[in-house]
Amino acid sequence: MHTSEHIDIVYRRGDVYLPEAEAELDHFLRDHRTGDVKHYDPRVFDILSDVAAAVGHPGVEIEIICGYRTAGSNEFLRARSAGVAKRSQHMQAHAIDIRIPGVDTLTLRNAALALGRGGVGYYPRSEFVHVDTGRVRTWCFGCSSSSASAE
Repeated sequence: MHTSEHIDIVYRRGDVYLPEAEAELDHFLRDHRTGDVKHYDPRVFDILSDVAAAVGHPGVEIEIICGYRTAGSNEFLRARSAGVAKRSQHMQAHAIDIRIPGVDTLTLRNAALALGRGGVGYYPRSEFVHVDTGRVRTWCFGCSSSSASAE
């Protein structure tokens, strides 16, 4: 979202991740504030693919709100929002904040939760969902108890 760039890529064939594609994705998901690149955990891309399929949109263009963040970028954001973790998975290139045009973010969140892989954060006011390959956990930033419930 911040760079207005687009990428259309096959990152895996069968069970084999494609190194050239991974390098392109690493660059695409770089810290847009600094240009720094970090190698992404390719399981993040598996989660994105599976979430898109689960909401009935396999192969859809996914809007990336935030990919990799350097420690400095993370602190910059933490100073402006209580919704940014001090040890964010973004700094390890293990997390992505996303939305899918035409898919309600609660639906997207519920699909990610149903996978049972990694962390799922729900940010309804900012209209995005965070997914990561860390331990399984969930949170909602800015939710009332009724808007956070899985339907």
